[in-house]
Amino acid sequence: MAFSSLFSRLRSYSKPIYSNLRTSVYQKPQILSSLIEPVTCSRKGPSWVVSLIPLAIAVSAGCLALHSHTYPSVSLNDAPLSELKNVKIGCKGSTDYAVKGSRREVPSKLIEELKGICQDNMTMDEDERYVHGKPQNSFHKAVNIPDIVVYPRSEEEVSKIVKACNMHKVPIVPYGGATSIEGHTLSLNGGVCIDMTLMNRVKALHVEDMDVVVEPGIGWMELNEYLEPYGLFFPLDPGPGATIGGMCATRCSGSLAVRYGTMRDNVINLKVVLADGEVMKTASRARKSAAGYDLTRLMIGSEGTLGVITGITLRLQKLPQSSVVAMCNFPTIKDAADVAIATMHSGIQVSRVELLDEVQIRAINLANDKNLPEVPTLMFEFVGTEAYAREQTQVVQKIASEHNGSDFVFAEESEEKKELWKIRKEALWACFAMEPNFEAMITDVCVPLSHLAELISRSKKELDASPLTCTIIAHAGDGNFHTIVLFDPTREEQRQEAERLNHFMVHTALSMEGTCTGEHGVGTGKMKYLEKELGIENLWTMKRIKDALDPNNIMNPGKLIPSNVCL
Repeated sequence: MAFSSLFSRLRSYSKPIYSNLRTSVYQKPQILSSLIEPVTCSRKGPSWVVSLIPLAIAVSAGCLALHSHTYPSVSLNDAPLSELKNVKIGCKGSTDYAVKGSRREVPSKLIEELKGICQDNMTMDEDERYVHGKPQNSFHKAVNIPDIVVYPRSEEEVSKIVKACNMHKVPIVPYGGATSIEGHTLSLNGGVCIDMTLMNRVKALHVEDMDVVVEPGIGWMELNEYLEPYGLFFPLDPGPGATIGGMCATRCSGSLAVRYGTMRDNVINLKVVLADGEVMKTASRARKSAAGYDLTRLMIGSEGTLGVITGITLRLQKLPQSSVVAMCNFPTIKDAADVAIATMHSGIQVSRVELLDEVQIRAINLANDKNLPEVPTLMFEFVGTEAYAREQTQVVQKIASEHNGSDFVFAEESEEKKELWKIRKEALWACFAMEPNFEAMITDVCVPLSHLAELISRSKKELDASPLTCTIIAHAGDGNFHTIVLFDPTREEQRQEAERLNHFMVHTALSMEGTCTGEHGVGTGKMKYLEKELGIENLWTMKRIKDALDPNNIMNPGKLIPSNVCL
């Protein structure tokens, strides 16, 4: 069970794949014109008063997170913002690829006001606006791009920007690391993109209290580099490049959620700029509180539709004294899923349980000249004292052997462990090595743990029968799994096949009391599934919250709440 042979094969995992695989990521594509058509509301909510903010805020949900100096005339919009309710965006049954919102001219007075607020930190350069209108990892597209991009440096500037946009009824889209999957940062209706990347400071670190106050533009990886000398870390680990503000906005998690919970469990309080420019603090810095409505959880996962997050107080953890990373191979993906479930039932507090199918391993081999066995594989991480971590490893090795597991290897040295997790973290980019010019549709279903093996098995059968290249990556310890479906964006039949596979997995998960999105959020891509998952009454309630806090509908319009939900 020596790890040296595996590690020697992984050692060369230093090939720079980021720059090679997707050199055209910011080239301007021809957007397919399957545009959105007007729709009338087919359902209406109850007639009782919708402006009761206490009722709206009572709901506890589980960054909002943007230099040329010429200001050309802007006439990019052609309809008043009040008419956005008549534009069908992501409604039930939608299969649209490129979303067209509704646009109107940005007032010159607003442009001058923003220039006064931001000085040189704003732009109307077309290339900058295009980059901010196309998320780097999302196949979702919009016909429109932002009219203006601003880069605030402080909470005060954000407040002034939002207040000005609200007065002129111009939509805003908060923007962070641009790593979101479901079209959260698309500027469907043009308007102002608020890029939070200049607000990236650590405001206060309370080592004794194990919490930290940060601005939304700081990345989780940069934050952990800052915290390491203090023996602390922030335990959530989504994709590289994600910022803390965006992680709050999408209620993200990652591979460590099985031990430490999701974003909603690791945020103590927020500061949020509301639609009228007012700044609200959601809670105190106490570790627990029963004072008032839980506004922190309301804002986490709101995807920029209720406010712009400008400050976050995070709960921290001590760096583990010791950790062990293990890998094990299996003949079928069901065997691997069964071991993940059995491990959770054993009571062992693993910090990671990740599943990769044989196609994903093949992508890793291709991208990095590796020779890993191309079979379903589980990756574990165990933490604690040195003795405890090793004891957990031995227990899981026994469980794996009872479910046809083989080639159980483990690593304890720091560099060896980093090499292993690097494979997992860069899985998406490895997939593009197989089809460098393709787009990726990434699914995000999650089910109760007892249904995971069945869901993965049924999905795997459907994926293998498809002509498209599909891989599976799962956070197997909490029932969440992703598929990466690669398709040629120039071939409509391939896009429709990718969409069909996505529908199949979502509806199968919903039939098992699961969800269409475990951690990526809703954006524009998942709205069409919400009525089936949550019920129309739930959506009416969310709509009332939105209308109460953002009556002019300027906050990231066209996201999260389907536009056929009318009151």
